[in-house]
Amino acid sequence: MANILDAFKEKQNEERVYTGKKIKVGIIGCGWIAEAHLQSYLKCDDVEVVAFADLVPGKAEAFAKANGVDVSKANFYLSDKELIDNEKDLDAVSICTYNRQHAPCAIYALDHGVHVLLEKPMCVTLEEAIEICKAEKRSGKILSIGFQPRFDENMKMVKKICESGVLGRIYYIQTGGGRRMGIPTPFGTSFIQEDTAGLGALGDIGCYSLDMVLNAIGYPKPLTVTGFKAGLFGKKPEYLQKPEYTEVFGVDDFAAAYVRLEGDIVLDFRIAWAMHCDTPGDTIIMGTEGGLRIPSTECWNGSIGGPMTIYHNIAGECVETVIPEMNNDGDNFDKKIRSFIDAIEFNLPSPVPSSQIIYNQAIIDGIARSSDAGKEVEIVIPEF
Repeated sequence: MANILDAFKEKQNEERVYTGKKIKVGIIGCGWIAEAHLQSYLKCDDVEVVAFADLVPGKAEAFAKANGVDVSKANFYLSDKELIDNEKDLDAVSICTYNRQHAPCAIYALDHGVHVLLEKPMCVTLEEAIEICKAEKRSGKILSIGFQPRFDENMKMVKKICESGVLGRIYYIQTGGGRRMGIPTPFGTSFIQEDTAGLGALGDIGCYSLDMVLNAIGYPKPLTVTGFKAGLFGKKPEYLQKPEYTEVFGVDDFAAAYVRLEGDIVLDFRIAWAMHCDTPGDTIIMGTEGGLRIPSTECWNGSIGGPMTIYHNIAGECVETVIPEMNNDGDNFDKKIRSFIDAIEFNLPSPVPSSQIIYNQAIIDGIARSSDAGKEVEIVIPEF
């Protein structure tokens, strides 16, 4: 039993030799998440952030200045199209807009030969995701989706455990997450308005918890969804930053679903921005040879809430193997940015490929459609 942890040791990557060429990057959307992108880019010696775009006049320049950028060496625009059309030497963009602008911005950038790092969620609907993937295929450029929890050592351990075979054939997964009082209004109303966000808790943190388990088991194709979503707390002033925000709240703050996946796997999912509970439950991955419990966190933060436990049998006895929490070497957001730049520089596969995240988006879309229809819906993803 002592050797079980050895099965999950990670292989070392080959050393890469950097050419010194500067990758020229633009940032589209200069809200709070863009700050994390910019700060990570500024740590990369082989990156030059050359342009910024935001719909609000003056916001892009003020954002750059506030984050230590020499504004005399950068260009500023009022739209993604202006930025892409005018920056002739542009290599890549980070798209940090609100959800409903993800698809049009990503498609325009890809169709103009620019690599794209697209913040999560990928978009709002499955139809948008399909169009993004078609643009990626047309362009031949790299598209990576912004799931930095993948770079967390504990998330990697979840995947290694599932891939090791110690759990046997996986047949049931329970996952989700939530916050007791965590509707994200400190950043204004773009997260909670239907015409800007399109999705609430589902898109904000639901996509993360789905990615944690789906990535661990190889992203099987979703087949059907029975889903429910509702805005139960967003109209209560005590749950928002300002009372007047209740007037524009128009997205989900809770969602739940029962998803059938290829391989006879059932996914039981729930997510909340607000609830009268400390957690909607730990993540549990059940297999024919063992089960894995992943402790929840008080507020979904892209990692785990404590040591994980594998439940299995040895010599006819029920035993438990505790997997200690792993320490992270460096910031996961920095790793997300670095992996994107490396993919460009060394012609590597996308770090978080759309071929996987389209399944994530299909489940989210299926939950919304099922909730609206009041019945189970089939998930159909065409070949392209």
